[in-house]
Amino acid sequence: MIVEATQDFTLPWTGDDAAALAFVRDPARALARVRFLRDLRADGEGVHGELLVPLPGLGEVDLPFRSVLTATPDGATLTPQAISGERAWVEVAGQARLDGGALHFAFQFCAHLATPDAQGWGGAAFEKMIRAAAGRTLERVARELPAGITQAAQE
Repeated sequence: MIVEATQDFTLPWTGDDAAALAFVRDPARALARVRFLRDLRADGEGVHGELLVPLPGLGEVDLPFRSVLTATPDGATLTPQAISGERAWVEVAGQARLDGGALHFAFQFCAHLATPDAQGWGGAAFEKMIRAAAGRTLERVARELPAGITQAAQE
């Protein structure tokens, strides 16, 4: 099962351009205050961590992610990398760019969830319930992203 969510937002930036570019190119700093991320690591191989997603009936699910960070002339991009051997994982893609006195962010989340085969009406209903709950949760997680990045930018 695949569930998707997106989040686009803009933050005012009062510092100089070099500081803004350094901020968006340092995911460990930019995402440090995002509450739903765990074990966030940024290194030469990219950005790695776990997205914590509470699902009704299943409890809290940790979805690992791996993305490559690429600097662009006006910011940076995150390109998701597939993860094998996991029953559930998430692609995290994103773009951050400086435009005048503002930082523009666009994130895309695509959760891959392995569910039991939907056999009959009961199985189909269960899958529909999980899809709806996962979709709502992933959208809520995406809505919380700007607050975490805003807090990190103010530090």
